[in-house]
Amino acid sequence: MADENYKLIFKALADDIRLEIIGMLNKNDLCACKILESFEITQPTLSYHMKALCESGLVSSRKEGVRIWYSLNKERLENVSKLLANLSSGGKVPENCDC
Repeated sequence: MADENYKLIFKALADDIRLEIIGMLNKNDLCACKILESFEITQPTLSYHMKALCESGLVSSRKEGVRIWYSLNKERLENVSKLLANLSSGGKVPENCDC
């Protein structure tokens, strides 16, 4: 994985709201309006957070009618978890890491 991908992932994970959104999406796919109901933020602010999550590859989006639905990319999140476990045990970032 390129260094830029690492940056996008860790930037996405470095925000409390985005971590809460990941937790919410771990249970169910959600439309933007349902995510927005859980926070005291504006729609443009939610869009900013969702863009960071989608660009990192941790979340994917799909449009159904007028609604945008978000889902967690559990495989990508698992790869990040494996990467962190490897690093914490003194390993290095594998060349073929697909985080």
